[in-house]
Formats: sequence, C-alpha cells, structure tokens
Amino acid sequence: MKRILYIITFFLFTTCTGIFAQTDKGTPRNGEGIDNFLIRHKRTEVGHRKQFIELNKGKFGRNNSLLKGVTYVLPPLSGKKETIKTSTSASNTANTASTQKGTKRQNKLFGTKYQDYTVKSSKLKGATFFLSSGHGGPDPGAIGKVDGRELHEDEYAYDITLRLARNLLEEGATVYMIIQDAKDGIRDDRYLANSNRETCMGKAIPLNQLKRLKQRSDKINSLAAKSKDKYKRAVFVHVDSRSKKQQLDVFFYHSKNSNNGKKLANTMRNTFSSHYDKHQPRRGFTGTVSTRSLYVLDNTTPVGIYAELGNIQNSFDQRRFLDPNNRQALANWMCRGFITDYENSKKGK
Repeated sequence: MKRILYIITFFLFTTCTGIFAQTDKGTPRNGEGIDNFLIRHKRTEVGHRKQFIELNKGKFGRNNSLLKGVTYVLPPLSGKKETIKTSTSASNTANTASTQKGTKRQNKLFGTKYQDYTVKSSKLKGATFFLSSGHGGPDPGAIGKVDGRELHEDEYAYDITLRLARNLLEEGATVYMIIQDAKDGIRDDRYLANSNRETCMGKAIPLNQLKRLKQRSDKINSLAAKSKDKYKRAVFVHVDSRSKKQQLDVFFYHSKNSNNGKKLANTMRNTFSSHYDKHQPRRGFTGTVSTRSLYVLDNTTPVGIYAELGNIQNSFDQRRFLDPNNRQALANWMCRGFITDYENSKKGK
C-alpha cells in the first residue's frame, strides 16, 4: 500500500513539476510595452493582454508599463488556429491569405468598437504605409478651444490616422502605426479626452523636439528597410494652428527633391478637390501643395507626404475635427488618394 501511495505521489509531483516547468516567461526589451512584448512572444489572441496583466499583478510601472529587468509570466498559448489578425502595430503579415477579400481580421489599436474588420479588396496589396500622427506623449501639439474645452492636435490627428490605417488595411495594404496609444482606439466623441500615453511603437516619446522627430524617423527607416514592397509611403498627419479668423482647407507638403512625393501630394489635392466639388459644389477647394524642408520628410527613406488638416483655432475648421463623421471622411478621402497614387505608380505615371 505504501508503495502504491509513493508511486501516486511521485507521479503527481513529476506531473505538476512538468506543468510548472512549461510556464513561459520573458523579460522586456528596453522601451517595450505590453502589446509589443506579447506580440514578440506570439500572444496575440483576444484576452491575452488581460490574462497577462492578471498573471503579473504588482509587477508594473505607471499605466501598466513594463519594468526593465523584471521577468513576466506569459499567458498560455491555446494551440488553436486563429483567424488571421493584425498585431497592435497595425501591421499585416506578408502572406497571400492576409489580403484576400473577405478575410476577417482584428486590430486592438482600433478599440473595441472598430477592432474587427474585413478585407474588402486587394487594391493596395503590395503597398506598405508608415503612418505617423503628429506630436504625442509629452507634446500635445497645437491647442484650440471650444465650449470651454481644449482640443489637442495629437488626439485628433491620432484618431484620423487610426481611421486611415483601418481603411488602408481593408484595401489589402500593410500598415504600421508609428505613434500608438494602448488605450485610445477610434473614438466617436466630439471632444476627445487628452492624455500623454502615446508612444513610438511602445517606446516613450522624448520631450526634446529633435529627439522626438528622430525617433519616429528612425523607426520608419528601420521598418522600411525590412519591407520588400516597392511601393512604400510615409504619411505624417497634423493639424495646423493659425489666427482664429483664418479658415484653411487641407493642404499637403512634400520633400523638395521627391518627384514621387510631389505626384502623391498633387493626387491627394485633386482627390480632395473632387470630393468637395461633389459634396459642397458652391464652396470650392483651396487646399495647396508645396515643398517644405521638414525633418521627417528630409530624413525618412520612403516617399513622404505631410498633411495639414486645418486650423484648430478656426471655428469653421473645428467642425472638421469635432464631428466623427468628418474625421472619417478625411480618412476615406486620403485612402482613395493613396489608391489612385498606387495605381498610377504601377502604370508608370
């Protein structure tokens, strides 16, 4: 009897030891956030983030930031086949299945309401976009006021950029969101709450302006170097600040020495003009295209375009940002401009 009990005890001990030995753990890299940490360890299912936080209570910094040198327990892999999903970097995996029409995908950066989407076409298959919304982290950018509330450029630029990313993914593109907020997805509020959570793909954004611009430019160049797509576009989305009386239409900058950048900027302007003619035929469109020496345009390797979406101080332009339908329209029109530019590039135009 004692021999039987010993065998059972030994069996249970070795079994449990085996189970605990198989628990995966990992240590974060410098500046790595939860989402990118989980992606690196192939934990991309719905619920993995919540499980990870529960498994590691008391081991996080401010806003659930990962601490250097701390070993974290990883949630178990299910072993089940998943629906193809994008990571929190909004990046497609480079395979045929990921861009097939009808493929259902998910990206948590877009928030609960918009994280699920379906690939509608392959119009942008073979195109890679690096989307960088202006400012973020310690820098709110331009600030406007309406109804006693502050409108921060980084929040509205980020929301529009997220909407653009989702549109591009639906058309089969590969998309990288360079500036990210782990909490704020696409929001349908008029007044977007202000925060300083934004990161450069998981890394804290420096307070120094030059370091901020260099950080996002270096990230774009690093990702672009790994991409095999011939069509690569860096997109910088901003909101301008001028006199309250000065109403502005959307305008675009490109690098002085970039012929393809000039073509893209003009295509964008023509796209916006045609939509204004359709929806507001008597108004006309006064948006412009011009060259400008900007750090991010001069120091990134992909063809770049810099979009200024209006004057955050002007009451008329503020309607363009406050109404979520208008923010979506801006994203829609930019997406259509990219489709036209991509088609033209394939024709050698």
